[in-house]
Amino acid sequence: MPCLLLLVILLFPRVTLVLMWLFTTYLERAFHGSLLLPILGFIFLPLTTIVYAWEINNGMPTAGINLLWLLIAVIIDLGGIGGGAHRQSRRD
Repeated sequence: MPCLLLLVILLFPRVTLVLMWLFTTYLERAFHGSLLLPILGFIFLPLTTIVYAWEINNGMPTAGINLLWLLIAVIIDLGGIGGGAHRQSRRD
């Protein structure tokens, strides 16, 4: 079951964020009730937002291996954004 949950989070991070927002207080606790940062995270870096909320809610410091997880999430998010532009330029 945890593998299926991880697969859903990786494949559909925006759906996961919406479900987290509607059914839990996970994002509210991580971002201290702020609405702007979760919305920006939803638009630009959804997986990074999920990883950051996970780290903060579990009391993990954002240093060491936890910082590595956060950086991997940023790279995955930015890879999805830049990949479309690369494919488009190769098509021309």
